[in-house]
Amino acid sequence: MAMIRWVLRRLTFHLLKRRNSLPLKLAAIVLAGLFFCEFLIYYLVICRCHWPEMKTPARGHGGDPVLRAMFLADTHLLGEVTGHWLDKLRREWQMERAFQTALWLLQPEVIFILGDIFDEGKWSTPQAWAHDVERFHKMFRHPSHVQLKVVAGNHDIGFHYWMNRYKVRRFERDLNCEKLFSWKGINFVMVNSVALEGDGCSICSEAEEELTEISRQLNCSRQGLGASQCGVEELLPASAPILLQHYPLYRKSDANCSGEDAAPPEEKSIPFKEKYDVLSQEASQKLLWWLQPRLVLSGHTHSACEVLHPGGTPEISVPSFSWRNRNNPSFIMGSITAADFALAKCYLPFEDTVLAIYCGAAGLLVLLVLIHFELLAAPLLFGGHLFRMHTTW
Repeated sequence: MAMIRWVLRRLTFHLLKRRNSLPLKLAAIVLAGLFFCEFLIYYLVICRCHWPEMKTPARGHGGDPVLRAMFLADTHLLGEVTGHWLDKLRREWQMERAFQTALWLLQPEVIFILGDIFDEGKWSTPQAWAHDVERFHKMFRHPSHVQLKVVAGNHDIGFHYWMNRYKVRRFERDLNCEKLFSWKGINFVMVNSVALEGDGCSICSEAEEELTEISRQLNCSRQGLGASQCGVEELLPASAPILLQHYPLYRKSDANCSGEDAAPPEEKSIPFKEKYDVLSQEASQKLLWWLQPRLVLSGHTHSACEVLHPGGTPEISVPSFSWRNRNNPSFIMGSITAADFALAKCYLPFEDTVLAIYCGAAGLLVLLVLIHFELLAAPLLFGGHLFRMHTTW
C-alpha cells in the first residue's frame, strides 16, 4: 500500500512538473523571438556595412581629411490625425533601433536627413507639432560631437500651395536648419526645394536670393579672392559643394533606375510631374548653374536611383528610411574629402524576414502546446494506420 502511494505521488509530481514547464518554454521562445527581431537583428545586419574606401589618400598620407557622413530620407514620423498608435509605435521603434545601432557601430561624424521627417507637418497644430518634434529628438538622439542636419520636405511644411512663412520658420527654428554647412574643407548646401516653385512668391523669392548669395560666396572662394574682396568675414572652402534637398532634380521618370531598392517595375515608366514629383526643368538648371555641385543627394520618391545630369553631375536618390514605405529600407554612407567622395549603401533588416521569424516562432509555440497535451498522438496514429493500409493494398 505504501508503495502504491509513493508511485502515485511520483506520478503526480512528474505531471505537475511537465505542466509547469510549459509556460517557461513558451515564455523563453517569446522572449528570444522578441530579443532577436527587435534588437539583435539590427546589429547582425548593420555590422556588415563598411565605410567606402577613398581613391585619394587620407590625411597622414599627404591627402585631405575624410569626413564620414550618413544620408537618410523620408522618415515620415506619423502624426495624431492619420497615424494609428500601433503603426506609430512599431515604425518608430524600428527606426530608432536602426539609427541608434548604426550610430554605435559606424560612428559617423555628420548625419543628413533629406526631408519628410514628419508625416503631418503640413497641417500639424502647435501642440501636435511640439509632440512630434520631441519624439524626433528622442529617436534620433546623438552625441554632442556628431552633427545632425536636416532639410525641409513637402510633408514637413506642405506643398507649395500649403506652405506659409509660419510653417517654414517653425521647421527651421525647431530643427536648427542651416542653408550652408562646411566641415573639413567640404561645403554642403541644403536647399528648401519646396520653395523653388518659380512663381515669384515671397518665400520663393527669399530662397532664390539666399541661393544666389551662396553661389557668390562659393565663386569667390573658387577664384581665390580675399575675404574683403568678397565682402565676407571668412571665405568658404574652395571645393565644389554637395547639394542636399528633398525633391530630386528634374528627370522624366525612374525608367532608367536599377537595383533591388529601385521603384517597382509597374511604377518605373510613370512620368514624373514637375514641381510635384521632381523639380521643374528651370529650377534644376538654375541650381546646377548657380552652385555647380559635384554631387546631389535627394529623397521624396522613397526609391533608389542614380542619375547623371548634363555636365556630368551625379545625383543619388536616397530611399525611405521607414519600413512603412519599403520592405528594404536603407541609408547612404559617404566617405568625403574636399576633392573626392565614395558612397556605399547600408541595408536595414527586411520586413518580410522579421515577419517570417515571428511566424516560425508562432508555429513552434503551437507545436509545443500540441505535444505537451499529447494532441498530436491521435492524428499521427491515424496517419500511420492509413499508411499501413495503403501499403498492404
